[in-house]
Amino acid sequence: MAAHFGRRLRKGAATTAVAAAAVAALSASQAPGAAGDDHGRPASAGASSPAPDAAHDGDATGNSPYYTDLPPLKSPNPSPSSTVGDPVARGEAEAGVPATVLDAYKKAEAELRSSKPGCNLPWQLLAAIGKVESGQARGGRVDADGTTLGRILGPQLDGNGFALIKDTDHGEYDGNSHYDQAIGPMQFIPSTWAWAGRDGNADGKADPNNVYDAALAAGHYLCRNDWDMSTEPGLHSAILSYNNSQDYLNLVLNWLQYYREGAHSVPDGTGGVPSHRSDDGTPRTHTPAPSDPPGTKPGQKPDPKPDPKPHQPGGGSESPDPQPPKPPVPPKQPTPSDTVDHLEDAGTAQLTAMAGDTFGQRIGTRAETRAGTAVAKVRVRFTITGNTDATFAGGETVATVATDAKGVALAPALQAGEKTGDFKITTAVVGHQVKSVGYTATVTARAADTLTRTGDTAMTCTPGGEFAEQIQVKATYKGAAADRVAATATLIKAADDATENDKGPYFKDADGKTVRTLTGLKTDAEGRLTLPKLYADDTTGTFLLRVTTPGGGTVTVELKVAAADASASPSPSPSATS
Repeated sequence: MAAHFGRRLRKGAATTAVAAAAVAALSASQAPGAAGDDHGRPASAGASSPAPDAAHDGDATGNSPYYTDLPPLKSPNPSPSSTVGDPVARGEAEAGVPATVLDAYKKAEAELRSSKPGCNLPWQLLAAIGKVESGQARGGRVDADGTTLGRILGPQLDGNGFALIKDTDHGEYDGNSHYDQAIGPMQFIPSTWAWAGRDGNADGKADPNNVYDAALAAGHYLCRNDWDMSTEPGLHSAILSYNNSQDYLNLVLNWLQYYREGAHSVPDGTGGVPSHRSDDGTPRTHTPAPSDPPGTKPGQKPDPKPDPKPHQPGGGSESPDPQPPKPPVPPKQPTPSDTVDHLEDAGTAQLTAMAGDTFGQRIGTRAETRAGTAVAKVRVRFTITGNTDATFAGGETVATVATDAKGVALAPALQAGEKTGDFKITTAVVGHQVKSVGYTATVTARAADTLTRTGDTAMTCTPGGEFAEQIQVKATYKGAAADRVAATATLIKAADDATENDKGPYFKDADGKTVRTLTGLKTDAEGRLTLPKLYADDTTGTFLLRVTTPGGGTVTVELKVAAADASASPSPSPSATS
């Protein structure tokens, strides 16, 4: 699962002979994972372990495990290999990506769109790899800054079922001064992170345990060698460079397709965690003590006492980071957030807006001590979650605001999208876990409270003919033009009976068939709606057409069908004999 990705082959996915041939072919052809520049591929296990052969199945690449659960879709193309894993339970829950993790993927996509526009990296690819590598940071168990709650570690690469990669970082990242281990939500090995690491959250450091840093690093890694993710060769090359296995490629492509077909944010910590790994059935290896005692020399025999809590590959284990900081750092100075006990609502009114409108109410959240005293200068993060296209002003789904002297953080105004229904806004104190408060907002359909006809020409027609004019109406809401409002037009039986008439005037559908109710109509940018042509059957009389909109807008138009007036016909010409 390490981002020592270039030449990994999943155990069981190929024979040793095939593995050796694949690695040799990659090296010879500059295929995915081969060096295209100084950073064409990550630091190789080959520098510290022998090349794979019949006696060493994939140990040159670490053969790191990954999650193999399939997405709950019916065989999206390309169809998965039967050896990839078992399908997860079907349901919409798997489409939910933890909010902070999703934000990190989208920010990485935006940065790469600017710095490497030819790569065309979709955030869904990062989500697919993140799902396979760590279960989206183990279901989004991250703090408000995006750092995982406890490190996510792969197995130690000690040659026992994996490559032999001796320590390259003195335990700085993985807490293991004997062997390297994959680290963080995107599972980089330390030697790769040394050059591939990025600072994705602008805090001045590149941390493999931070989802913003790891997502940006993964994006740059995938975009090296000028691969274009909008093409099949480029996309496949990039994925195979992360893990050179056809099973892995198929699996990631399945999750990529799944997220492209629909994904939404869920609160951090509530995402699903996969349960099947590529190393299921492989004996686990305990990780040695996280650091050597002072004076330990490289190559010295490791402490035989194992870590009492084994690390779990394919998502790793969670540990409270037993490695002492290097170099030592002074004790953390108390900050305002250290005194916060909980967040409270600060009088937020009901959050409701029509689709496309700005919410008239803003969220106010107050930071308080246990005694209820307000705390100023605390950064509060607001995150929009749920299946919605609503955003904060500026188009973001995450906003961070400092509390004022009264301890209140006022979130930016919410902007409703076109999706109607409820969505959530969660809160968190940046860098500090406290009891939070959540909000529900509702987006209603666009509405019009008034409909008027724009013309006053009488609508008349002869039996079997067509009406000369098309009816046009204008919708307004509180006096302003109501654009993109849904409308329904129905030929009704009577003013007090709105059921559909079965005779008289009618519309035609695309196939020329008679219809007397039209749905799915929408007003234009100026609130106007022009109805299709009307036709008359052989029934004469006076009929009614009613147009309605959400919000109470309604207008009724009278239609008359009568035979032509004979008196209006020209007089016959005089007889030639008269």
